[in-house]
Amino acid sequence: MAIQKESSIGRTLFDKIWDRHVVIPETAEAPAVLYVDLHLVHEVTSPQAFDVLRQRGLDVRRPDRTLATVDHSIPTAVASWKNGLVDMDVAARNQVRKLATNCGRTGIRLYGVNNSRRGIVHVIGPELGATRPGMTIVCGDSHTTTHGAFGALAFGIGTTEVAHVLATQCLLQRKPKTLAVRVDGHLQEGVTAKDLVLAIIGQIGVGGGTGHVIEFRGSAVRQLSMDARMTVCNMAIEAGARAGMVAPDDVTFEYLSGRAMAPSGPDWDRAVEDWRSLTSDPGADFDACVRIDASALEPQVTWGTDPGMVAAVTDRVPASGASLRALDYMGFSAGEPLQGRPVDVVFVGSCTNSRLSDLRQAASVLAGRRVAKGVRMLVVPGSQETKRLAEAEGLDKIFAEAGAEWHESGCSLCIAMNGDRAKAGQTVVSTSNRNFEGRQGSGARTLLASPLTAAASAITGALADPRPLLDRPRRIA
Repeated sequence: MAIQKESSIGRTLFDKIWDRHVVIPETAEAPAVLYVDLHLVHEVTSPQAFDVLRQRGLDVRRPDRTLATVDHSIPTAVASWKNGLVDMDVAARNQVRKLATNCGRTGIRLYGVNNSRRGIVHVIGPELGATRPGMTIVCGDSHTTTHGAFGALAFGIGTTEVAHVLATQCLLQRKPKTLAVRVDGHLQEGVTAKDLVLAIIGQIGVGGGTGHVIEFRGSAVRQLSMDARMTVCNMAIEAGARAGMVAPDDVTFEYLSGRAMAPSGPDWDRAVEDWRSLTSDPGADFDACVRIDASALEPQVTWGTDPGMVAAVTDRVPASGASLRALDYMGFSAGEPLQGRPVDVVFVGSCTNSRLSDLRQAASVLAGRRVAKGVRMLVVPGSQETKRLAEAEGLDKIFAEAGAEWHESGCSLCIAMNGDRAKAGQTVVSTSNRNFEGRQGSGARTLLASPLTAAASAITGALADPRPLLDRPRRIA
């Protein structure tokens, strides 16, 4: 599909936030110097950055604008925690210890191993109210785009840039172009935000957003909860975009109100008044525009080795034009039906789909049913706070009664570097964000899907359309 240009007069949401944060404008010879409001740090991409600061005798410029947690390397299996994490990988243990040392030395707030608010960095930032509209937010992690759901400019950076931000609270950046993805209509029952963003990536391709910041707009986007908006923005990077954004509105403000790090009292009122101005002007000039009809979408699932190799779960693998290498790796044949593919592992979790509403979706399918024999299902909350809330609703009991594993919080099987991994040749239906070769374990085959589709596949033992399982109400504690 051709990507059309929208042009008129006015500034986009991205333009407004960019302009507020430019310290030194870019020139033909040099990028802009951009101020960073919030720097999120985790244990994997930060050790080398702190080493650079020590070697050069530099302090952390704004520890008060830096927040750290452990998520990638930390085990999530209950047995590991009962054993005091003695089975934790040596390299992972060293990363966790080094982050604690670095944060203690520099005064950075750390939500460490035993902190009750620990969790995936892109889950706890919003939970704490540290993520807010109008901010610039960076982290040494690709899925920092998640925070754009709040009307923030948020993107991932490399380890060298992590050091730059720690030392200066600024970053060198060329200004990206803008891409409006307008989604109108209504998502049908059984079709979720995950299905929406997979369909968008399928339409524009994994390079469709390259060099752009995407603003997700339209009536269907406005109808999404904050959890759902975070799912959509989380995967903007999978379309190649620098960032993804949704303009803030009353849904945003209701989510943030009363959170620990959000403004309060008169400061809250002033903040909301300012945040309401953070919308694209009527007729704002976007470099490109794509339109999506939400009403036409069905549950989506990937069949290949990048998120753009995707189709409706009721469809077939493309009969022509498919990557032969991807088909060979995934064990699919051209033209093969997607439904009915036997599955070995089901994973509900990751910074894409591990929030309370995601867990509720999975529980709505699992309640009163059993995971199919021979299928291993892992349910991993995105934070300890999410875990507590889910347990207060009895969701953990639904998962346990269905035969699924209920874990501690963390990145878990999304990245397979913390003890949770699939075996070679196993097919994994996963609510995570990447399906590259070996992403969830050497030789493992990943099918990206929504929590509803994942849960339905766990019940049936094969890739399944969740909609037939939603026909009758189920008890959710």
